[in-house]
Amino acid sequence: MELTATTFVNMLVLSSMYILVALGFAFLFSIMGILNFAHGVIYMVGGYICYQFAVEYGLNQWISLLLSVLIVASLGLFLEKFCFRPFFGNLNRTIVVSIGIIVVLENTVNILVGTSTRSLPAFIPGVLRVGATSLSAERLVTFIIGGALLAATIWFIRNTKPGQQMQAVSQNVEGAALQGISIHRVSALACVMACGLAAVAGCLMGAFLSLTPFMGDYMLVKALELVILGGIGSMGGIFFAGLIIGSLDATLPLFISGAASQAIALGIIITILLFRPQGFFGREAK
Repeated sequence: MELTATTFVNMLVLSSMYILVALGFAFLFSIMGILNFAHGVIYMVGGYICYQFAVEYGLNQWISLLLSVLIVASLGLFLEKFCFRPFFGNLNRTIVVSIGIIVVLENTVNILVGTSTRSLPAFIPGVLRVGATSLSAERLVTFIIGGALLAATIWFIRNTKPGQQMQAVSQNVEGAALQGISIHRVSALACVMACGLAAVAGCLMGAFLSLTPFMGDYMLVKALELVILGGIGSMGGIFFAGLIIGSLDATLPLFISGAASQAIALGIIITILLFRPQGFFGREAK
């Protein structure tokens, strides 16, 4: 029973973190038309900034998380204005720019902190006991924060004027501009939100797993899996795909080794795409 409960919590934690990162990746693709392959490295930078404040400077971990989110969100504003905006509408050049950002940030972190694995202390240490079952308080809090942020993001997009403007831009850039919507302002907001969500995931996963300069590569693969499996442009698809991939990553290692479990999970995803290449909620191109 305890193993089942722990696996279920791990599934929820992984799913929520994958979805947080994939949502930001999908924002940038839908609104700005860019495949930001640097999104994974931004997730990594968020974790390391939190580590620097919490461990090296001794600040409260929650304050460190907040500072990390603010700094990475500001980095998102900088990237949108100076790296992506000059090449707006040119997919090939923005891909090259994003690869350049990966090289710069990964090597900067590698030079500053080295390649050794580090870990953030638990945001809420201890164990919660429910009857005869013991659950990690850290993992439950990680899931609660992730779920709350996902709900808040959905509410913002569906119920606020900036969120509706983001939807309009993602559907038709020219039509949105003709209605008086500032495309660059909406793009900047999307980039800030995407980087902020990635930073939260990086901080929480830094305590849940560990920190390495190349941890963003793994998360980028997961974000791509979610976006493709869920269907390009479908937020509901990202949630559904996140639950599936999180479940696979939480349960398969119980039966087979970690490397083999990742290969099998990827094989399952490829098999699904063979039968439904547009993803769960995507539309077939005509």
